[in-house]
Amino acid sequence: MKELNAVQALAALAHETRLQVFRTLVVAGKDGLTPSLLAHQLGIAPNALSFHLKELTYAQLIVAERQGRNVLYRAHFSTMNDLLAYLTENCCQGSPCLPTIMPSSAN
Repeated sequence: MKELNAVQALAALAHETRLQVFRTLVVAGKDGLTPSLLAHQLGIAPNALSFHLKELTYAQLIVAERQGRNVLYRAHFSTMNDLLAYLTENCCQGSPCLPTIMPSSAN
């Protein structure tokens, strides 16, 4: 993954609603979801959802596929995996990372 692509993906995910949409599509897996189901599940107005779907599509984090009269959105897992690989490419300077105990944070 190129740095510019990583920046675009991270910028797209740096918004609460877009992060919720992306995570919901990750959970939906290969079956994906229609915009109406996404809007209903997340309580997002359809016009606002449309904007966020466009931004996630531009960042190549999701893909849209027409199925008959509907559009189905899915997480683009290869982009997600490329982003994770890019972010952790030089993790622990090439050595296996030791598990760390993270302090629990209050949500």
